[in-house]
Amino acid sequence: MIRLFLAVTTITLGVWAGTTSTAEATPTPTPTPSVTPTPSPTMVCPPALPITASVTGATTTSLTISYSIFFRPPCGYDPPMTISLFASREAALQWQTPVAEAVSGPERTGAVTIYRLTPNTEYWYRFSDAEGRRDPYVVSSARTLSLTACRATATIDARWGNGFVATVTVRNVGTQPLDRWRVSWRWSGDERVQTVWGGVVETAGADVAVRNTPYNGALAPGAVTTFGLLVVSSAVPDGLTMACDS
Repeated sequence: MIRLFLAVTTITLGVWAGTTSTAEATPTPTPTPSVTPTPSPTMVCPPALPITASVTGATTTSLTISYSIFFRPPCGYDPPMTISLFASREAALQWQTPVAEAVSGPERTGAVTIYRLTPNTEYWYRFSDAEGRRDPYVVSSARTLSLTACRATATIDARWGNGFVATVTVRNVGTQPLDRWRVSWRWSGDERVQTVWGGVVETAGADVAVRNTPYNGALAPGAVTTFGLLVVSSAVPDGLTMACDS
């Protein structure tokens, strides 16, 4: 009986020893740390407008818009550029229904003239490039000239302590004849019109208006006429700024 007990104990110890050695021979795998990839650098554009523009010419039926492109893609544009005209600022902001368009040349600094426009009309213009990218910054307005337009300029011919004499030149700067004109301005001090020749005073005081006489109201395009002023004043102004309408 004792021999049988010893044999069973020996077998049990042998099995336990074998199990322990097998567990020690199989190591636990060490997890590999994950590596976060380094993000690629982001393009930083200069803090300046990629394109600038201004209206450099206007007629009754055309507008000339000059532009300069400062940067190439991705921060700017490559010509040619398309200039789109819109009937209102709201339409321009939403790029809705352009009323006219023109394409620039290959120059990075140049000018574009857009024709067949309506006289005395305000337009809003924007830029886009050949790839269809729309410039988000330039949203500006321009107005075509009126068919009937006049311009008035004044020259002080003589001055003395309490007054002066001035000649006002009225010019038709439109493309159609004028049959009448009216010049208006506002005095800066105590000036007072004493006499007018070549014109008819409509109002006097701080705000003054002079219209044509029956014989000098008709002006062909480019034609001029004049009227004169004798003004009483305690101080003679350096010049006069006048408005003209027809």
